[in-house]
Amino acid sequence: MQTFIMTGKYSAEAIKKISAPRTKKANQIVKQCQGAIVDVYATMGKTDLLVITRFPGVSEAMKASVKLSEAFGISFATAPALPIDEFDKVVSAKK
Repeated sequence: MQTFIMTGKYSAEAIKKISAPRTKKANQIVKQCQGAIVDVYATMGKTDLLVITRFPGVSEAMKASVKLSEAFGISFATAPALPIDEFDKVVSAKK
């Protein structure tokens, strides 16, 4: 499983529908896409949500991102992430 960071921005309409049941539905959508939500943070600034997820690959992460956007009116940007020790190994191997 690979780690992906999803950042989300609420639309005006999506803000009106924030609820615990919606959070539960988001978890179900991610599971249907073969993923898992590791953690979710509400943020302030350019994005409203920071979601740490795990998926088998890029296609599953992208599918979840699109399905979440469709279901909730939240625009997501999804990016792969490496733990810093793994990143250090990758960078060191290039030298």
